[in-house]
Amino acid sequence: MSQLFDAYDANYRAVVQSSIDFSGLPHDFFMQAKADLLGRVMRERFGVAHAGRLLDVGCGIGTLHPYLSELFDEISGTDVSAPCIAEAAQRCPMNSYAVAEPGAPFAGGGYDMTLAVCTLHHVPPKDWQSFVVDMARVTRPGGLVCVIEHNPLNPLTRLAVNRCPFDEDAVLLRSGRSEALLRAAGGKNVRTSFFLLLPTKMRLARRLETLLGALPLGAQYLTVAEV
Repeated sequence: MSQLFDAYDANYRAVVQSSIDFSGLPHDFFMQAKADLLGRVMRERFGVAHAGRLLDVGCGIGTLHPYLSELFDEISGTDVSAPCIAEAAQRCPMNSYAVAEPGAPFAGGGYDMTLAVCTLHHVPPKDWQSFVVDMARVTRPGGLVCVIEHNPLNPLTRLAVNRCPFDEDAVLLRSGRSEALLRAAGGKNVRTSFFLLLPTKMRLARRLETLLGALPLGAQYLTVAEV
């Protein structure tokens, strides 16, 4: 899997942008949408949109991390691609990054949130459960395990995945499968929210998308569980 990403460490954003150009929106819009949703989930589960420590599993070059800087005191990232980790460390020197060995346990523990953003679909399906179990293992009691994935029921998502060269190995998961994985890992109060149904910055559209978040319509979804 790492070979797919090693060649895209320096131009990751440009490659992703080319795959979503048909939307007419910049990559930053999609990063902010993820950060906003995670902040909302933290307010719902913790009472505040702030926590101490985050572990981002499969973080790539850390593109999302500047958008999460106000949500966490400490951000750690891990990825199987050494070039991507080097790029992340250069872009976000205030964070902590480490190269992960495929199949090896995640380092550390006691994280308030463990997060995997569009990572699981690159993991061989036979390893999905152990991957999520390990995320739960390093999350503190009462903390959150969060999985953000592409919604395979959305045709525009399928188009974006087909246009992205490093998604050639992707095996997309329906939300029900992600929920089952989190429950089998001991997760409680498992819930899924779909988002990016209306890719626009208009406030009314954002509010409507929140109201429709339970319907499997958005381009991506967030499945979250308490440990």
